[in-house]
Amino acid sequence: MTITVHELAYYPVKGCAGTTVDSAQVFGTGLEHDRTFMVVDATDGAFRSQRTHPAMAAIGVEVRDAGTALALTAADVEPLHLDIDPHGPRIDVSMFDRPLGAAVDQGDAVAEWFSDALGVKSRLVRVVPGFDRDGWGETPGKVNFADAHAVLVASTASLDDLNARITARGGANPVPMNRFRPNIVLTGNDEPHFEDRVRRMTTGSVELAHSVRAMRCAVPMVDQTTGRRAGPEPIRTLSTYRREPEYGNKVSFGAKNAVVCEGTVRVGDVVEVAEWLGA
Repeated sequence: MTITVHELAYYPVKGCAGTTVDSAQVFGTGLEHDRTFMVVDATDGAFRSQRTHPAMAAIGVEVRDAGTALALTAADVEPLHLDIDPHGPRIDVSMFDRPLGAAVDQGDAVAEWFSDALGVKSRLVRVVPGFDRDGWGETPGKVNFADAHAVLVASTASLDDLNARITARGGANPVPMNRFRPNIVLTGNDEPHFEDRVRRMTTGSVELAHSVRAMRCAVPMVDQTTGRRAGPEPIRTLSTYRREPEYGNKVSFGAKNAVVCEGTVRVGDVVEVAEWLGA
């Protein structure tokens, strides 16, 4: 049994479409460019999410010019090229009603663009240079604008098992992996949710350590291509076998990890598990 990296993805703007890549630099806060930007309420700086604005899923974001620019696309608005400002005006932002401190506002043009795309007054912000935010869990690590952890790991075995269960319950369509917005997808182990038991692993020159299981909200019920809600799956089926009493009876899929050794990871890299839960 050889576990390998099946897919890599990062999400430059929290809640917007991701970018799949063949290789990635991984820093202490996760894959390079991952969730370094966030859309916030123009009035109070609270983050916007697919939970309340599912159309964010269909907003395309391409990192250009060695990370100095973004290309943004969305239905019914003109594409926008944004030159990133790492040192502009700062505004206070928050996530889940918790203040995150100051973030770098990216200007009026992109604020108007996101406001038009989402139909609500919004602004785009970037992490400040030297942004320092702690995660939590067994290995807390550091994190940018992801919910609370640097790297979300899932496996093809977990998705295959879920889709088999959806089909057995009479579901018409399987769900794709992008509903769960992982950073690293593993393959090669047929045990569903084996990623939950991995406590420390190395792939490429990157070492990761387990933080927590990934609790799921309404986002996996959003079609990541159309930006429309398409529930009740997969949450309906997950709720029959993946409830987590210690986390308020929420359902889980995937495992959140901290970066303990930075480096490079590539699709096809072998994963060496140094520690399993209970071993």
